[in-house]
Formats: sequence, structure tokens, C-alpha cells
Amino acid sequence: MMEALPSLLLFAGLLLALMAGYPVAFTLAGVSLLAAGIGILTGTFDAAFLNALPNRLYGLMINQTLVAVPAFVFMGSMLERSGLAEELLLSMEALLGNTRNGLSLAVIVVGALLAASTGIVGATVVTMGMLALPSMLQRGYSPRLAAGSICAAGTLGQIIPPSIALVLLGDVLANAYQQAQISSGVFNTQTVSVGDLFAGALIPGLLLVLLYIVYAVLLAPRVSGAGGQTEPQDNAGDEAQGSRPQQPGLGSLLLTLLAPLLLIVLVLGSIFMGVASPTEAAAVGAVGATALAAIKRRLSKTVWREVVYRSAQITSMVFMILIAASLFALVFRGFGGDRVVTELLGNLPGGVFTAMLVVMLVIFVLGFMLDFIEITYVVVPIVAPVLLAMGVSPIWLGIMIAVNLQTSFLTPPFGFALFYLRGVASQQLSTSDLYRGVLPFIVLQLLVLGLLAVFPALATWLPQQLG
Repeated sequence: MMEALPSLLLFAGLLLALMAGYPVAFTLAGVSLLAAGIGILTGTFDAAFLNALPNRLYGLMINQTLVAVPAFVFMGSMLERSGLAEELLLSMEALLGNTRNGLSLAVIVVGALLAASTGIVGATVVTMGMLALPSMLQRGYSPRLAAGSICAAGTLGQIIPPSIALVLLGDVLANAYQQAQISSGVFNTQTVSVGDLFAGALIPGLLLVLLYIVYAVLLAPRVSGAGGQTEPQDNAGDEAQGSRPQQPGLGSLLLTLLAPLLLIVLVLGSIFMGVASPTEAAAVGAVGATALAAIKRRLSKTVWREVVYRSAQITSMVFMILIAASLFALVFRGFGGDRVVTELLGNLPGGVFTAMLVVMLVIFVLGFMLDFIEITYVVVPIVAPVLLAMGVSPIWLGIMIAVNLQTSFLTPPFGFALFYLRGVASQQLSTSDLYRGVLPFIVLQLLVLGLLAVFPALATWLPQQLG
């Protein structure tokens, strides 16, 4: 127990510092250096571990997979800042407006597309909240249905490819899988790629979208307000549409919907068919989104400046966390933390099942306090090698983690998606409406998570076929 104490104190101190609200990257690095300094002075930490840091940083610099991050961020930011996302939502609303809960369906579909292209929960929830929430409430939708639809659609970016979350998770799992094989005496190692994770996420992601749509069509009308059917010609709708242009024709609507959908299909198709790597496909997506904005005459200097600034800001944040997480991993290993985790999970009764259950529960709880980037680069490298050495499929593990985090970000009272929507709709939604609105979607999330646990082929079948 005494041998495990330094690594446990390091992890606990990190969580406390993060919950105190300090910047993630500097917290990771600061706590790690402070712990290493104390360890050197007390003789419990070997400073030689820090000598490996330059090599790790150089590995980040030459990692081709991580080049996809700024490209995918740029693609999503261009779709959002140029107004293409709003145009997509309005077109989908016009197409489905005469069906029951048509606007809710539009939010789910467009949210899924936007989430897939950005992969950042906060950006999608805030965008959809600003664009769709006022219109849904003005048309008589239940605040619960409006809030639930927007939050659920916003979290789809964790699982629907192409997603930044999956890019980062794929890179970490690739390293963990190689480490697990070497520790098991297998030196002719197999690899797992980001493309494999994209393929593994496709069926679960589409299943979630389908379940959301089924709920909105069949079950949600029981809890929606008087505006369960959105009539574009009624008085309530006039105010909501006050400054909007007249509804375009069907051909124009389909063209508006087809362009961004074709862009995402092109990106994913090039990866799945082996024509391009995820990094190359991300570059295609970034160029395609820029061309689409230019064709729509939305590419002003202001838009370009905002997109470049936002892309640089998010990319800098991600890579600062990667650098700090590399330092934390070295210090954690120097204190013997990897051995502690291996012994802890390996000695649990029930073997792989119990170990997997414990890891999923820990990640779920940490999802209340940490963003997916911190969990991906702090928690996953600690637990993944142990689980993979026990025979767990890396693709299945990655998809389970992604869906688990997606559920955590949606769960009251600490889910990140709830805080983001409250931030832009504090005057329009009560806490009760927000919490009750997401509950049905949480049930659907847990259903998919359960199906994945019982039927791992939902995540592993498509990568095997494409491989």
C-alpha cells in the first residue's frame, strides 16, 4: 500500500487542482513537476525519468496522425463561422417543418453533422442552442424536448466520425496497444489506426442518431407543447420567421443539404476506401469547407480571420495538453503508478469483465470534471495498456470509452453539455426542464452502451470488413 501512495497522491492532487479551475495544461505540468521535485528530494522519484521528455515531445512533433487535428478543427469552424451550419438547419427545418416535431428532427440531424465535423461538445451545443432553441420555444415545443434534442445532438461529436475525439483517442490507443503487446512478449506487433476507430464508430453512431429520431417521432409528442406540429403559416411561427427569407423550393433545399453531406462522405469515404489517411482526408475536408463557403459567398475577411483564430486557439490548447500529459505520464510512471494500476485491475475478481466495468465507471465519473482531451491523455494511457494486455479489442475499447464519455457529458447534474446550454439559454430554460429533457436521451445512450458491451461486433465488424 505504501508503494502505491505516491502515485495515488499525484493523481488525487491533479484532480483537486483541475476541479479548482486552473488551466488544464499548466495544471498537468505544474502538479507533475512539483510532485517530481518532492520525489527527488525525498528519494522516491528517479530524475532519470524526466530525461525521456525531449524524445516524447519530438514524437508529438513528427506524429502525422495529430496533423489531422487542426485540419478537422478548421473544417468545423469554417462550417460554423461562415453560416453554413445555420443555413443547413434552416433548410432541414423547411424540409421537415410540416411533420410532427420536424424542428426537433432537424436539430438532431444537423447537430449530428455539425458535431461530426467539429468534435467539440461545447461548440456544437452553443451553436445549436443559439440557432434552434428560440425558434423551437416560439413554435410551442416543450422546453424539455428542445433542451434534450440540442444537448443530445451536441454530444454526438464524441462518436460520429470524422471526430477530433476519435482522432486523439485513436492515437493514444495505438500507442497503448503496442505497449500492451510488447509487455506480453509479442514483438511482431499489430497496429490500430484512427481509420479503424472511425469505422468502428460508424454503426454505433448511426444507431444513436436513429434512436434519437425514433424517440422524437414516436415518443416525444407525448411531452411536447402545443406546437408539436410546426405550422409555418400560423401566428406563432410568424414571429419566429420574422426576418427569415421565404421558404426555398425543394431543389434548392436538397442542394443546400447535399453539399455539406457530400463533404463529410468524401472525407470518410476516402479513409474507409484506403485512398487517403485521416490526415490527408482532414486536409480535403478543410479545403472543401473553404470552397463551399466561397461558393456560397460567405468567405469574407472577417469569417476567414475568425476561423483561423479559432482553429489556432483550439489546436494550441490541444497540443499544450498533449505536452503536459506527456510530462504527467513520465512522472506517474516514475512513481510506479503503472504497476499499481496493473496490479489493481489484474487482481479484481471477475477478470476482464470487472476490470472493464471499473474502468468505465471511473471514466464516467471523471467525465463530470474533465473534458475528453484530459481523459484521453491522462486516464486512457494509464488503464488502456492493462485492459488491452488482458485481451480486450482496442477498437471496441475505444468506442466504449467514446460512448461512455458522451453519456457522462449528458448526465445531470454535472454534464458539460448541460452547462454549455445553460450558458446561452439561462433565461429560456429552467434547470428542471433541462435535466428532465435529457433523461430520455441518456436512457438511449445507456441502451447503446449496453448493446456494445453485449455485442462487441457492433464496433468491430466494419473495421474487419474494411481491413
